[in-house]
Amino acid sequence: MKFLDKLEESLITLLIGMATLITFFAVVHRYMSGFAIPGLQDTLLSINMSWAQELTIILFVWMAKFGAAYGVRTGIHVGVDVLINRMNDSNRSKFIVFGLLAGATFTGIVSYMGAHFVWENGAHYAFYDLLGLDLNDVMEGPTTPDLEWPTWMVYSAIPLGTSLMCFRFLQVCLSFIRTGELPHHDHGHVDGLDDEVLPVDVALHGLDDNLHPHDLKHTTLGENRRTEDKPVAVDQRKEDLGGEPK
Repeated sequence: MKFLDKLEESLITLLIGMATLITFFAVVHRYMSGFAIPGLQDTLLSINMSWAQELTIILFVWMAKFGAAYGVRTGIHVGVDVLINRMNDSNRSKFIVFGLLAGATFTGIVSYMGAHFVWENGAHYAFYDLLGLDLNDVMEGPTTPDLEWPTWMVYSAIPLGTSLMCFRFLQVCLSFIRTGELPHHDHGHVDGLDDEVLPVDVALHGLDDNLHPHDLKHTTLGENRRTEDKPVAVDQRKEDLGGEPK
């Protein structure tokens, strides 16, 4: 899965980088065109940048769809888990699995409906035309206003990104069933800075913030007791957290 992870991250980076550069050059072009600089103004006015906003929107839509899948894999999505985190490990694990499977079901349905929409919106015509098949009664499909791209290519972000998100839900669910761990993103971490070595065993996977469901493998505070790869006992978790949740 490392190849898929790298591909996902590279695609998101490429999309947001392109959107940023296009927006930057479009803004510079627009404001510099207002200055009556001989030669430069005429050159800038001859350059058509009307497509920049449309392309930027398309890039951000694609980035958002694949970014949502990345968020599932890394645990970036924030949820309100006050009630779930007050449950014992057995009940909490059932609700976590249910939530992950519900997410996979929803994204699977959206992916199927999105694929059907894209097919009927012009992909049907494009593939039939590519293969030299009969195009009778097959709709060609609309195009975008500025770039005049087939809209089915733009809308393909829905089935592609959402199907990847569905796969990530199933991947996280299977990993949780096997190990009891959930992906967790430390919102206080800054990439590029050295990680601080904590004096005690503080599990970032089990932060008591009610923004992520607590998994079954990590405790929040206390000395290093995880000498064995097994879930933390309920009584031990309560002791580490200072008693029952308030």
